[in-house]
Amino acid sequence: MAKQANKLVIVTEKVLLKKVAKIIEECGAKGYTVMQSGGKGSRNVRSSGQPSSSDTEANVKFEILTENREIAEDIADRVALKYFKDYAGIAYICSAEVLYGQSFCGPEGC
Repeated sequence: MAKQANKLVIVTEKVLLKKVAKIIEECGAKGYTVMQSGGKGSRNVRSSGQPSSSDTEANVKFEILTENREIAEDIADRVALKYFKDYAGIAYICSAEVLYGQSFCGPEGC
């Protein structure tokens, strides 16, 4: 049986990787996935994620699963208020269903 969850996605500049990860942990999320990303938005074209000698042109994408929406919103609010004025970034929340994930679902499963 699937367990309902909220998936928070944050895409921002790679230079913020450790700072955003710290906020995620401080807000009580059990974990996150982070990957290189790139694209085009209001602040122009960002790296395609290819190796580069500079992190100033690279983006990262965080995916965080939370059991309740309040944790996801708290993380998004803290990151956006602290960094999105001066750095490129977007955050959004989607509904998700965790099918398998013992650490998320607990020892009894989903």
